[in-house]
Amino acid sequence: MIEHANHHDRRIVVGVDSSPGSKTALRWALNQARTSGAAVEAVTAWQDPTVYDGWVPTPVDGDAIATSAESALANTVVEVRENRDQPVDVRITVVEGPAVQVLLAAAKGAELLVVGSRGRGAFTGMVLGSVSQHCVQHSPCAVAVIPDIEPA
Repeated sequence: MIEHANHHDRRIVVGVDSSPGSKTALRWALNQARTSGAAVEAVTAWQDPTVYDGWVPTPVDGDAIATSAESALANTVVEVRENRDQPVDVRITVVEGPAVQVLLAAAKGAELLVVGSRGRGAFTGMVLGSVSQHCVQHSPCAVAVIPDIEPA
């Protein structure tokens, strides 16, 4: 019998920014992982904001931002995780950088990238946000864009 190498690991990457849309995407990814037997990697990206005090940039504590982002991500995972009878392996990843670049890098080798249709920076009425649109166009794996619809 010939066995073919699996080019994807059993991992579903989901972008989470604590917006309602990303929570819906995370919930969908957890359900998909239960069905497929994959692990979920919940990913949050953050960027060091440039804060100006007058004309001079004010230093910002990147470690504090990363710690806060990690805490927010962990809390979101706990909040969204519903079915504890069928546990899913969930890993959290917090990376400094633009959301699109972070998600595309995390998606390398994954079987699926899941994003919400709109995140925190979206304009009302847009069907796709800029991050989800860019991910659809450039992802190294399949992409599921989940609309922000509350579960019944």
